[in-house]
Amino acid sequence: MSTEKVLDVICLGRAAVDLYGQQIGSRLEDMSSLAKYLGGSSCNIACGTSRLGLKSAMLTRVGDEHMGRFVREELSRNGVDVSHVHTDTERLTGLVILGIKDSETFPLIFYRNDCADMALSTEDFNRDFIASAKSVLVTGTHLSTEGTYAASKQAMEYARAAKSKVILDIDYRPVLWGLTGLGEGENRFVSNESVTGHLQSILPLCDLIVGTEEEVHIAGGSTDTITALKNIRAISDATITLKLGPLGCTVLDGAIPDSEESFDVFTGVRVDVLNVLGAGDAFMSGFLRGWLRGESYQNCCAYANACGALVVSRHGCAPAIPSEEELFDYLSRAAEVPRPDLDTRLNYLHRVTNRSLRERNELCILAFDHRKQFYDMAVNAGADPKRIDELKTLLVEATAKGAEIAQLEENVGVLIDDTYGQDALNSVTGRDWWIGRPVELPSSRPLELEGGRDVSARLATWPIEHIVKCLVFYHPEDSVDMRLQQERQVKELYNACMRTGHELLLEVIPPADSEKADDTIVSVMTRMYNLGIFPDWWKLPSPSRNAWQSIDALIKQRAPHCRGVLLLGLDAPMDELQEGLNNSAGFEVCKGFAVGRTITGAPSRLWFAEEIDNDELVRQVVQNYLQLIEAWRSRSA
Repeated sequence: MSTEKVLDVICLGRAAVDLYGQQIGSRLEDMSSLAKYLGGSSCNIACGTSRLGLKSAMLTRVGDEHMGRFVREELSRNGVDVSHVHTDTERLTGLVILGIKDSETFPLIFYRNDCADMALSTEDFNRDFIASAKSVLVTGTHLSTEGTYAASKQAMEYARAAKSKVILDIDYRPVLWGLTGLGEGENRFVSNESVTGHLQSILPLCDLIVGTEEEVHIAGGSTDTITALKNIRAISDATITLKLGPLGCTVLDGAIPDSEESFDVFTGVRVDVLNVLGAGDAFMSGFLRGWLRGESYQNCCAYANACGALVVSRHGCAPAIPSEEELFDYLSRAAEVPRPDLDTRLNYLHRVTNRSLRERNELCILAFDHRKQFYDMAVNAGADPKRIDELKTLLVEATAKGAEIAQLEENVGVLIDDTYGQDALNSVTGRDWWIGRPVELPSSRPLELEGGRDVSARLATWPIEHIVKCLVFYHPEDSVDMRLQQERQVKELYNACMRTGHELLLEVIPPADSEKADDTIVSVMTRMYNLGIFPDWWKLPSPSRNAWQSIDALIKQRAPHCRGVLLLGLDAPMDELQEGLNNSAGFEVCKGFAVGRTITGAPSRLWFAEEIDNDELVRQVVQNYLQLIEAWRSRSA
């Protein structure tokens, strides 16, 4: 049996999709839209502990359908080991519908009738997998049926044999034990001797037991907290962490005191409550971040209380749990942040430290988001502009062929508009390509956005994988009125991306008739950072070596979470692009190129004029694309 502990924690239990009502203060009956998040207590904890720096794995089942794939992909995106997230071909993934009526009312409906995770069996794991972790976490819901009880107990026994810690999150939901009506998911306590007996049968196997006062009451078989704790202690030597809501928590080792006044309470910071759902999972994630590393109870509880405080101020469960960097930033100034949901720095850190872990380091992006340019090409060739839609679909085909030949894998990318390229966009979405999509009104100066001023509403209809690309013609020496108009528009767009969760690519091109110096682009970038605008990506005209040094230093100092810089083409000849690529050599902040007309321009003109057919267009574009990929890969200072 393997004794190497490559994982910190294996979370066994519920895997679900949360559908959260977006209208705060509304009854579920009146909800008009729902946000989809990863859900289920065990999944939330697996996600949370991974965000906080632990090596986490999930042990569960999901359905062989879209929601099951979403759960697996979302766990993986957050760094969770999904090797033991099994696909159940006979059952659906569980769903939960939740709402926020007020600070004390959170309507909740579980859709879990014979769901996939409740079919977890002892055949879904072995001794070696359990032994590979320092701990195994089991949640109370998976003790409610014969099959999942057997699987949970087997995992706990394997863990003890391998000298791994056993953790129980009591996680009591009476409705999931069949003790309430199906519509009473928010009910947190119903006394029941059978449930108490089930829980007490596994308490002797535990090293850590975590629960609220109500959960301790059901585990201890008494509604008197001290009596319940003493009943637990009579059969278990486990450390007991008792959550006390806004008061904080206490940790109990050894004998239970005769009065709650004797508790050593670790208090947390007070915040305005938006949503208590998921706070317990965040609390557990934070506590384990310290406990599994042998830190003091003071540290463990500080992490736990802070994680809980952050989650109660936000919408959602798993997506609201902080990252390690975010947690420590909050702890360093928690007393100064009564509303974490309104804190600019925390919101920025939450955004950039909890996005996809994937790094793309040689992006070769074929840009054909041009609208005016392709329209002019079509008109000049006497072609119907409606043919632009077909052209862009053919350019997707060329991108795919070129990427396959060059073995780009995850580093293939496209920039496509929705004016003429909606079919092309639809065809690439879901392929795991890098996808940029423009939002600016072509050639506008001052900057205007397509679709009017309500950009958040527009972005809400975009797939989350689409990166918002905005081109602004900006120069530091523009008139004050021009700069203020442009800056206001960019700031509004950035805030919209913060709200919707889309990444932002800001493309900066100084106006053609302006003076350009080595420090022009750096000055623009600095100005944007000073305004509180932190794009995920920059798209820039090829800087000189000196300018690259300044850009590299600026990003490292002001925005270390920036995804990187992409080089644009401006329809330059291939030899000029090669020089620009060479200037970028050795600067890791440069992640690749996003070039269009240099690759597509000549073939597209011939195609519009019907001098070449579809196959020849694709062949020529692929040839040009491969030439630029080779230039990127062979660049040297």
